[in-house]
Amino acid sequence: MSTHETVTITVDGAPVSGRAGSSIAGLLLAAGDTAWRTTSFASQPRGIFCGIGVCFDCVVQVNGLADVRACLRRACDGDVVVRQHISPPEAAR
Repeated sequence: MSTHETVTITVDGAPVSGRAGSSIAGLLLAAGDTAWRTTSFASQPRGIFCGIGVCFDCVVQVNGLADVRACLRRACDGDVVVRQHISPPEAAR
């Protein structure tokens, strides 16, 4: 894979492009987006925190599947990402 290859995903209806092989979180951060989930309590913004899949701060919905950790999921061309405006599942806390 060349470092010049790009992927384009859609985030809440808007296109976001970046380097192929990047995580969804990486594409969002590179685009200047630092928060893509809000908590159900006090609507606090969350984005990437640990970057290794231990926490749930970066969860998003990807292609209809909820609670996907954006830091672990490699961005694939055409992915549809939706911000989550809820806390992660009770069991995950």
